[in-house]
Amino acid sequence: MVDQKSQVTVESAEAVLLRQQRSHKTLSYHFVGIGGWGMSGLAQVLHQRGHRVSGSDLQSSNVVEKLGRRGISVDIGHCADWIGPDVDCVVVSAAIGPDNPEWVRARQLDIEVCKYAQMLGRLSRGMKTLAVAGTHGKSTTSGWLAYLLHESGLEPSFVVGADVEQLGGGSGAGKGELIVVEACEYDRSFLNLRSHVAAILNIEADHLDYYRDVDEIVGAFGEFAALTSDDGLLVANADDANVAGALASRKGRCEYFSLAGRGDWQAGNLSFENGQGCFDLMYRDRKLGRVKLMLAGRHNVANALAVAAMAQSVGATSEQICRGLENFVGVGRRMSYKGKVEGVVIMDDYAHHPTEIQVTLEAIAAQYQPRRLWCVFQPHQHSRTRFFLDEFASSFRNADIILLPDIYFVRESEQLRRDVNAQQLVDRINQNGGQARYLGDFERILDELCREVRTGDLVVTMGAGDIWKVADELVCRLGRNSQIQCADDGVHMV
Repeated sequence: MVDQKSQVTVESAEAVLLRQQRSHKTLSYHFVGIGGWGMSGLAQVLHQRGHRVSGSDLQSSNVVEKLGRRGISVDIGHCADWIGPDVDCVVVSAAIGPDNPEWVRARQLDIEVCKYAQMLGRLSRGMKTLAVAGTHGKSTTSGWLAYLLHESGLEPSFVVGADVEQLGGGSGAGKGELIVVEACEYDRSFLNLRSHVAAILNIEADHLDYYRDVDEIVGAFGEFAALTSDDGLLVANADDANVAGALASRKGRCEYFSLAGRGDWQAGNLSFENGQGCFDLMYRDRKLGRVKLMLAGRHNVANALAVAAMAQSVGATSEQICRGLENFVGVGRRMSYKGKVEGVVIMDDYAHHPTEIQVTLEAIAAQYQPRRLWCVFQPHQHSRTRFFLDEFASSFRNADIILLPDIYFVRESEQLRRDVNAQQLVDRINQNGGQARYLGDFERILDELCREVRTGDLVVTMGAGDIWKVADELVCRLGRNSQIQCADDGVHMV
């Protein structure tokens, strides 16, 4: 809920942006919590559009360093001194509260404050917005769409919650009228957007620290769909019952994609080669072309159909669509290949929901067919671990060995932190027939991997926290040890 004071601030922030759009005035924005993918992406778009942008974050990171190289000044830590009277608007991430010293100083100086989602929504209202929503697949699909439109010469702006290497990052300011955004349902953030074209990929229970239950989530997606412009298009998954529920009362234009033969967009003659989908791209029984994806997994075939539908609606040709689908290599931390050292493949992935874990491990197993698949999973949030304990336990069936550190702690109570722990998840996985071990910290996990990995094994780190550090360090440790010996039975550290 937004209190009356916050509402006044939001309305004032909108007035600032409207004045900017009319006058083309250069404004000064300060981002509190700028190191997140969404915040950093929006900051870069505003910077590329000629505005002055600064920010702060609790710690340095690759993202923070990249912002610095692009001319955006970032201070480490949160301090009132970072806010001067020349700042026109302070943008805060969802994790920042009104007691933050920079937020407090902004109020003292009568400077406008708004949330990231609100600022993104106001930016998008001045453009033709293509918004991608869903419990899973948002980053891949929005990055894919931005890449395809860019390669088609439509020059979109984009703000994606992951690194899109083929576009030079997770955000960019294009010269065209289009903007592609990843639309997040947490905190009902996506209700700030007014989309010309919107997609709903799927709907499942998630963010149950915010939503009461899946019915409330379905209702929020229904509100998101209703915000699509009357002359626009909604693209939806015909195979998802919750999506159908969200759209039950929708009257606007809608196109459906399906892998079960019942949508406007279908994958005809679908087959898989090393986990990668090959299919005829079909639109209402008309073949647009034969496509072979670089991305593995059945779920990415569905994502490709959504991309195709959205791209066609804004003018991409059939040839451009097929070429863009085939040439896209993915976004950061989604089945990302980190290296191969003496026959051991190392990967990293952002999956942190049971469904994501299951489909990602299935895709990795099909594509690489490893001797043994090691999954180093860092649970994200104690509440999510508690809500989905049984679902997590059954989602690792394609992994031979699962290693767990402590749960990644974010925006939760200390009581919940004490009540829920990673050992409980390990026990439940093992009871379900898996082979899981709780090791606590990254150093113990790295030691275990270095002792036990063998030629032909694949190690994937998985989670929404900082588990990627294990993958990067494992590549370094195995790579710099010149005494690795390869034998018929594997790789041994000597």
